[in-house]
Amino acid sequence: MSRSVGAHTADPCPRCFIEAVRLGRPVTIAGHDVVVYLCDHCAHTWSRPVEDDLEVYDVVRADLPDATRYGTAWQVEADRVQVRGTGGDWLLWVERWRVIIY
Repeated sequence: MSRSVGAHTADPCPRCFIEAVRLGRPVTIAGHDVVVYLCDHCAHTWSRPVEDDLEVYDVVRADLPDATRYGTAWQVEADRVQVRGTGGDWLLWVERWRVIIY
């Protein structure tokens, strides 16, 4: 289960279950876009697919370098997503690979 760590969300490693902030990096494996993560504790690597079924009004989490943001997908393009904060507090464009349907 994820927990909040300052401005970020910390996720557990699937192998050792140590929770940490892991931003991941985008790569293409066998023609599919994925985000790869590395655990600093046990050196385990894993991946998740880049969301390809993302639609306007989906509730999302955006893992940014400076913070984790939660909001609604406001516009969806091939390589980026416009995310709107709860109550319209903020609106920003995020690279699609950083967005996770929540």
